Amino acid sequence: MAEPDLFAAESAVLAAARAAHEDDGAGAAEYRRVLGEMMVHYERLMRETRRLIRRSDRAERDMNQLNRQLHELAGQLEYRATHDPLTGALNRAALIERASGLLEQDDVALIVLDIDHFKQVNDDFGHPAGDAVIQAVVRCLTALLGEQVDVGRVGGEEFSVVWPTRHMAEAAVLGERICHAIAREVFAAPIDRPVTASVGISWNRRGTPFDAAYLRADEALYDAKRAGRNCVRLAPPAGR
Repeated sequence: MAEPDLFAAESAVLAAARAAHEDDGAGAAEYRRVLGEMMVHYERLMRETRRLIRRSDRAERDMNQLNRQLHELAGQLEYRATHDPLTGALNRAALIERASGLLEQDDVALIVLDIDHFKQVNDDFGHPAGDAVIQAVVRCLTALLGEQVDVGRVGGEEFSVVWPTRHMAEAAVLGERICHAIAREVFAAPIDRPVTASVGISWNRRGTPFDAAYLRADEALYDAKRAGRNCVRLAPPAGR
């Protein structure tokens, strides 16, 4: 079915004007009549054109706003898919992806830390206070390391830091700084005692699989717990 012609009346007037122009016998009155009709329909055409332009402008603005909203929604969905909702740190899957990518490019220290006696914190002060401690630890790590460093929450009270470095000694120093910073942190009421963390570190050559790097860091973490907690232990170099 053919679409209706919005300007059919204007086309008819234009055709009449052409006919009058070609008719040698047409008088001044006929020319004035045709010209008058053309003026009326030209004004209508201009009004209709302006209306269509305004409608087009509104449609373009609405489309741009919709695109912005879709872009913001996509960003929110991506953030929720990659970040822990309680702390804003990377979730386990996102941290594994980031660490795996960095291990393909450079030597990397994988630092795993666990809040000491966290169950006792929950039992003594309640789970909301425990959540506040978890949030405070992430804030402490971010303040110490900077927003560009990948910090992840990989378990309930377990966290991991991905630190590209070519020196095991530098990783050890960083682990000590993390351990001391958490021990010095002042936690909000009702927490009335220090909270500490045990830290395990593996230093890994470029190309090391993530699972192997994490296993060694996790073993070092348990060495720190067996050593009395609130301390740092390094995994032996791979291959030993």
